[in-house]
Amino acid sequence: MASKHKRFTKVGTDIDEVKRLNSQSGLSYNEVKQLLARQYIKNKK
Repeated sequence: MASKHKRFTKVGTDIDEVKRLNSQSGLSYNEVKQLLARQYIKNKK
């Protein structure tokens, strides 16, 4: 059940909005590093 109350940080940032935008932003820094490492190993063979 979703809460009707929005959650905000002390400075007023909407936590749920940040999470929603992050989920739409694509690959994370670590995911990119992992993908590049896999491609490097694959091409090195």
